[in-house]
Amino acid sequence: MSILVVGLSHRSAPVALLERTAVTGERLVKLLHDVHGAPSVSGVVVVSTCNRIEVYADVDKFHAGVSAISELLSRHSDVPLDELSRHLYVHYEERAVQHVFSVACGLDSMVVGEGQIAGQLRTALKLAQKYGTVDRALNEAIQQALRVGKRARNETGIDRAGASLVSVGLSRAGTLEGKRALVVGAGSMSSLAVATLAREGVGEIVIANRTFERGVRLAEATDAPARAIRLADLREAIAEADIVVSCTGATGLVITPDMLQGPVFVLDLALPHDVDRAVRDLPGVTLVGLDDLSEDDDAPAEADTDAVRRIVCEEVKAFQLGLVAATVAPTVVALRSKAAEVVEAELGRLGGRLPELDDRAQAEIAQTVRRVVDKLLHAPTVRVKELAGSPGGDTYADALRELFDLDPKAPEAVIRAEDVPSAERGVGAERTLRSGQVRHEPGRGMSEER
Repeated sequence: MSILVVGLSHRSAPVALLERTAVTGERLVKLLHDVHGAPSVSGVVVVSTCNRIEVYADVDKFHAGVSAISELLSRHSDVPLDELSRHLYVHYEERAVQHVFSVACGLDSMVVGEGQIAGQLRTALKLAQKYGTVDRALNEAIQQALRVGKRARNETGIDRAGASLVSVGLSRAGTLEGKRALVVGAGSMSSLAVATLAREGVGEIVIANRTFERGVRLAEATDAPARAIRLADLREAIAEADIVVSCTGATGLVITPDMLQGPVFVLDLALPHDVDRAVRDLPGVTLVGLDDLSEDDDAPAEADTDAVRRIVCEEVKAFQLGLVAATVAPTVVALRSKAAEVVEAELGRLGGRLPELDDRAQAEIAQTVRRVVDKLLHAPTVRVKELAGSPGGDTYADALRELFDLDPKAPEAVIRAEDVPSAERGVGAERTLRSGQVRHEPGRGMSEER
């Protein structure tokens, strides 16, 4: 199986098209299930944010996977396939891993280095886990991507330099201290907006949300004067606001020209957009949307982004080596299991022929025999993992099975045992896996294009 990425983002498509392809709520769950049900797909995670929709899949056939995912994206977004295809990008195998790692680090974000994407990626993975659409390989890849993102932020300054969309957008409003702010929505982006406004010292924050109770909870958790109102009272609240930040999950317009009169600064972070673009023509009204932020040049220092790219390359290489090692690991485990069985059989036979040996002598002999076998198997098992990454590397595991006359079903049994969650494994399976572990192998472990 191989990892495949099919998607579009602010880098490949205009905001207007991203708005049309946005999927949330039940539509997102339906897309997850439909992609997972495609014949060539064994696992899928969908990342849907304000500036990207990407399908991460574990597939056994490249062309079939790309075709199925593209058609389903078209069907769920009601965007004709020929129009959508012009903006889709595809990454496969190592390039797919590199892309996911880069996304987790914020390198592919509209505002380079912003940290919110890590939470969005984590949310996407949890949704796939909830509905059973992610398999082990894809789960490991995304979990590793999240770890790489954390490492990048810990070891470089990209997180400090890369602001969120909210911060960059609000920076265009000028001084925020003492201003009256209205936040429409109470989701993750709105929560970030409330926190940013509070940090900047606004005089009051009013939160309008369709579910009044969620707005109340957000207001109560805010370190600033804040209160919640019902969405039905939005018009009156806008009239009193100096700053309006809107980010709801609505499919239609939330703020229209008849609701606004200047002076007021409006930041629209919704996809599809909440605010009618006609408000730009109103005197005293300043509207900033996602399409405006895509042109922002407030980027992290080049040294930070270069450092993160090096981390990504290093981690991709390590991840790929782990995948290669994993392909030969069942053969190695089967070989060591067979060796352990031979050792135990011979020690049992020796004990029967020399019953006069005391416990100390038997233990010393057993330890010596096991040590000899470990040393004899060490070189071939380490070497087969190294060679597995070279051209035609899959033949080395075949050669190992042939030379040591391994039962072809033994590696398959190891794979099946590894695919069963540890809590469900029997004692025998755990013992078999442990007996085949290699104790002396140092270092064992298992880009964007348009």
